[in-house]
Amino acid sequence: MATANKQNLVIVESPAKAKTITKYLGPGYEVKASMGHVRDLPKSKIGVDVDHGFAVDYQPIAGKNDVINDLKRSAKKSDKIFLATDPDREGEAISWHLKELLDLPDDKTYRVTFNEITKKVVNESIAAPRQIDMDLVDAQQARRVLDRVVGYQISPFLWKKIKRGLSAGRVQSVATRLVCEREEEIRAFQAQEYWSLDADLERVRPNIGRFTAQFYGKEKKEELKSEAEVNAIMAAVKTAPFQVSNVKRQDKQRNPAPPFTTSALQQEASRKLGMSPRKTMAVAQQLYEGVDITGEGTVGLITYMRTDSLRLSDEATAAAGRFITARYGREYYPGKPRVYKAREGAQDAHEAIRPSSVDLTPEDIKKDLTSEQYRLYRLIWSRFLACQMSSAVYDSVTIEAVSAGYRFRATHSAVKFAGYMAVYVEGKDEEDEEFQSPLPDLKEGESLDLRDLKPQQHFTQPPARYTEASLIKALEEKGIGRPSTYAPTISTIESREYVVKEGKYLRSTPLGETVNMVMKDKFPDIVDYTFTAQMEEKLDHVEQGEENWKNLMKGFYGDFSKELTAAEADVGERIKVPDEVSEEPCPLCGRKLVFKSGKFGRFLACPGWPECGHTQPIVEQMPGKCPKCGGRLLKRTGTSKKNGKPYTYYACEFVTRREDAPRQCDFMTFDVPVEQNCPTCGQTMFKLSGKGARKPFCINESCPSFLPEDKRGYYKKKDEAAGEKKTAAKKTTAKKTAAKKPAAKKTAKK
Repeated sequence: MATANKQNLVIVESPAKAKTITKYLGPGYEVKASMGHVRDLPKSKIGVDVDHGFAVDYQPIAGKNDVINDLKRSAKKSDKIFLATDPDREGEAISWHLKELLDLPDDKTYRVTFNEITKKVVNESIAAPRQIDMDLVDAQQARRVLDRVVGYQISPFLWKKIKRGLSAGRVQSVATRLVCEREEEIRAFQAQEYWSLDADLERVRPNIGRFTAQFYGKEKKEELKSEAEVNAIMAAVKTAPFQVSNVKRQDKQRNPAPPFTTSALQQEASRKLGMSPRKTMAVAQQLYEGVDITGEGTVGLITYMRTDSLRLSDEATAAAGRFITARYGREYYPGKPRVYKAREGAQDAHEAIRPSSVDLTPEDIKKDLTSEQYRLYRLIWSRFLACQMSSAVYDSVTIEAVSAGYRFRATHSAVKFAGYMAVYVEGKDEEDEEFQSPLPDLKEGESLDLRDLKPQQHFTQPPARYTEASLIKALEEKGIGRPSTYAPTISTIESREYVVKEGKYLRSTPLGETVNMVMKDKFPDIVDYTFTAQMEEKLDHVEQGEENWKNLMKGFYGDFSKELTAAEADVGERIKVPDEVSEEPCPLCGRKLVFKSGKFGRFLACPGWPECGHTQPIVEQMPGKCPKCGGRLLKRTGTSKKNGKPYTYYACEFVTRREDAPRQCDFMTFDVPVEQNCPTCGQTMFKLSGKGARKPFCINESCPSFLPEDKRGYYKKKDEAAGEKKTAAKKTTAKKTAAKKPAAKKTAKK
């Protein structure tokens, strides 16, 4: 406890975290925020003396003088100083920097960490502080210095070789390589023909129970590679009877997914919520640091969100068991806590990501959260609860039919017991499977009638481009990066325009491919998957106190400096990055427009400059045709002059401000064009923008199916809605008054 004259000082990174902890500690403690890092390597120079033992030049961060001086004053008048930054390498390093910069004495400085910001954990941590863990600090210093040396020495080379403003890094360059190589696979892909053959079958007596079975093969599964093979099978089975050869029924169990690690959370939030990794981590940080909850005050809602562990505390699993039994019933709880094993190489420093209290359900606190906070909290809460629930049970049926020695199979699975699926089902990167119809109750030996044979030609598809979620998964599987690096890595390669996001997929650009080519040629170790993964393991060894960080740097820099010297001696001619050509024709001269980058991002420009200076925003073609001129409909974006926020609209391809354009149109709308045409007039139909199912409508005023604007369900502004309500209220009052007047007259007569 604090003395009578002095308070204890607790330093955290953010004001939100300070607010939450202040509530739990009460009087005797002053909680202040450092607003993140207080010192770092200088931006203007490398800041690392590679020739003299990797001496590091840390400097106070510009603009932080007031914060630093305020912390110094508070520290001088404090009895004890508790450094309570985040419980990871970076948080440990921030605490060390605070101690060094504020010149805090050893005998009054303590380190505390909170895996979750709850009253119990905060007070327990304050009661049992420790010293700063220099192994953790050194591991963070090694990563920071390693990335600084690589970035600040390769980047100038890329500027000379390609163009200014480029960057390179251990993890970002490997991530770029992954995306580039996937694009190379797609370009080199050659489709292979294959066929499928479905048989529509029906039982003979009683002739009910029609179902479809897929061709399987003879003794073992066979692939149909040509139409001739299919025709031969069809000819054989058309003249031979079909008979049920085997019916297999069994219960299959499906186990719940484990609780969230950082990478799993980022992947699932991308799939299910459409959140970028950076946005996911920003919102998760808010949930961890604390949110104002009605009746509870400021509450930290989740455990620390940078972790690769699947471990859960006994207290948390016990609480989950009680909650599941009370809400869903005993059959939904497996009887004992589920334990999950982390992948090999995981640091396991913290628990998996889970709610701080399972009793704070998403629905109960929805009104206190922003939309993003609620959606992410619901995802974390549901996944945690589901991971402690009983397995789902499926009733699986497989029917095998034989004709002319060829086997056809039909399968169907139906949920028999929902188990954990009552709460949560894990998302997938692939498309959902097709719906399976229930199968008739058949027995072995029954005869079947062949109603139809359906051959279909297919072609193999190239590998899918990475999404942000699948790229994180690939990095994790290769051991590249750590929980704290995934989000900033993807943000960096997107901001450098090494990759671009099209829909949910990442595609490499000519710039990214050029940089990747140079990196693979001149710095093969930096972009080597195995080398980069091994470097991550060595950083872990530093964290565990098994290796000195400066010795690690010396071992790395010896080979790296040789590669750098050789590359500098072989700069050669400057490489021109080829233009990325679009499919859009220039409306003035007809050339294919190319992608360019400017102050406000990417745009399309005519390659015929200076003869033709046409530019336009990047557009996406939509289904349907312009209702005015029949041109293509394009998706465009703009920025509101009122609040600076981006918005989306749809316009004819011939909408232009250029008076010299050979063809012009003025059709623009905020409604979304759909593939469905009006069944009455045949024109393109539209639907309201926004999430969820929206009913298409016809905007052709001369069509009998035309839907007027006032019936399309547009959102009404509050002032307009209020005005309409007042008008309606006045009309209602007037009607009631008019209705009362005759009654009053009758009373008077009486």
